[in-house]
Amino acid sequence: MAKPQTTGGFSSHELLLEEEELILSKLEVGDAIAIGEIAARRAREANLPVAIEVRIDEWIVFHLSLPGSTPENDWWMARKARVVASDGHSSMYERVAADEEGVDELTWYAMNEMPQESHALHGGGYPLRVVGEGHCGTILVSGLPQVEDHKLAVAALREFLGK
Repeated sequence: MAKPQTTGGFSSHELLLEEEELILSKLEVGDAIAIGEIAARRAREANLPVAIEVRIDEWIVFHLSLPGSTPENDWWMARKARVVASDGHSSMYERVAADEEGVDELTWYAMNEMPQESHALHGGGYPLRVVGEGHCGTILVSGLPQVEDHKLAVAALREFLGK
């Protein structure tokens, strides 16, 4: 059976492997800003209408809204951040895993006791994990289809890590 195109053909297994590969040695303010600046440069170069945020825990260390983004993107990022914070996985992973289990979006919100008004089961929230510490922060992108939001976040983290 073909994977849904709204989730980019990802599998939950490959998304978990990606998360295990992209681990930071530390996450300090300068690191969070550098990751955000990489994402911003990539978005500017491609003229993407996105908002980007990088957090250490709940602290918003980096935030940028590029032309074409809207205040609604901040709302989306906050909702994606809550999904990532719930168990330390990317919001894309949560979406793909739900699809693989045959769980629709509304059922997922109910099963996980996460109101749709405050949580978004959409790609673009990605955990920043530190060796020996686990999930310590999040990079968030909003403004594109969920797969593209996810890919921009991952590309910025990969570049920061030199991978």
